[in-house]
Amino acid sequence: MQKTVVMIGLGQLGRVFAGGLLKTGHVVVPVNRGDDLDAVALRWPEPDLVMVSVAEADLHPALSSLPETWHENLGLVQNELLPRDWQAHGIENPTVVSVWFEKKPGKEAHALLSSPVFGPEADSLVAALNSIDLPAHALHDADALLWELVRKNLYILTSNIAGLETGGDVGTLRDSHNVLMTAVANEVLDVQEWLAGRKFDRANLMSGLLAAIAADPQHGCAGRSAPSRLKRALHHADAAGLVIPELRRIAAAHGVE
Repeated sequence: MQKTVVMIGLGQLGRVFAGGLLKTGHVVVPVNRGDDLDAVALRWPEPDLVMVSVAEADLHPALSSLPETWHENLGLVQNELLPRDWQAHGIENPTVVSVWFEKKPGKEAHALLSSPVFGPEADSLVAALNSIDLPAHALHDADALLWELVRKNLYILTSNIAGLETGGDVGTLRDSHNVLMTAVANEVLDVQEWLAGRKFDRANLMSGLLAAIAADPQHGCAGRSAPSRLKRALHHADAAGLVIPELRRIAAAHGVE
């Protein structure tokens, strides 16, 4: 029997997942910006999975508007994601993907690393990604998921924020600006530890960061989302009472408040 997946958000990532799910025999129900979710839920009250693939800044509004009948079948693929984000909406056990592929307009999806997946529909999403030649693997416990989410956040935030200073690619950041990269990474981890409410093995996470850089050294550092990412990090640091002098210096130098 075919499984049904409601796909909220059909940007670059959403379309990749939709393609893989269709190829593996799922019924995909698209939901675009402005669609009435309650009306969709009346027609599809118990889908096997509801994938939320929206921009980071749109995640909490999207989760707030979800019909409660969908809470038990949720899938999440955002960057800058941690358990507190779904727990704030009373969601307990979503299927979560730490996405390690990039999809740009007009180009095929490009994988840096295998994307880890954890949750009730992990096997379905791994199969969907594998069917379109994107490596993915299932995780087997929540601690492994948390580590993967923090590693991805460390990579994204460090490369974006340090990249505001350096430009260029992550290989050059690692090789020619290692002091800056390390300082930014440690302050990013200060914020991540506060958000997660626990300490991490920083040496292990830094090894994970370097492995991601080595997978694609020519990956660009600072995209157009970099100022917004820095602004969110500053907001969290202010809430936590963290000093983070390097992030604040970069913000002042680039007019990020």
